[in-house]
Amino acid sequence: MVKDQTKFLVLTGLIAAVYVVVTITFSFMSYGPVQFRISEIMVFFAFIDPLYIPGLVIGCFVANLFGPFGVIDAIVGSTATFFAVYMISKCRSYIKNTHRALFVASLFPAISSVIIALQIYVLGKGSFLFWSTMIAIGELAVVTLVGFPLFSYIFTKPNLVKILTIKDNYDEIKKV
Repeated sequence: MVKDQTKFLVLTGLIAAVYVVVTITFSFMSYGPVQFRISEIMVFFAFIDPLYIPGLVIGCFVANLFGPFGVIDAIVGSTATFFAVYMISKCRSYIKNTHRALFVASLFPAISSVIIALQIYVLGKGSFLFWSTMIAIGELAVVTLVGFPLFSYIFTKPNLVKILTIKDNYDEIKKV
């Protein structure tokens, strides 16, 4: 049991750290009106295994602390990310065709961008329609146009998917 929890905590921290480092490394395009946040491709890990969700949400929270809206964006943005990755994790259960499910999953980050646009609007930093459109465009470009083909390819490699699946790895540890 302790090995399982330790491995889960390490993987959660690793996913969060990678998300933060990639977001900050490409900060010039991660925090603007059109956010091409390369780290958002990682949301597809939640499609592989819902145990990735905490790391993705924590990573988004910490990365948003470094953005122009600070703590408020950390809270609201990570809430939007939680919604997106939770819905992404459910697509595989409800849509049996993996390719179709992956495509539908790729749309949830853009849909959840409405939450972030609402936050910016409430803060008086611009038009709700402008921000929801701009953030959604960035999410669609990164997640759907880049992430979807990448993860479609990954799903043609069952051994790679097995390696990336946390729960299966937990079951193997329990057998030892």
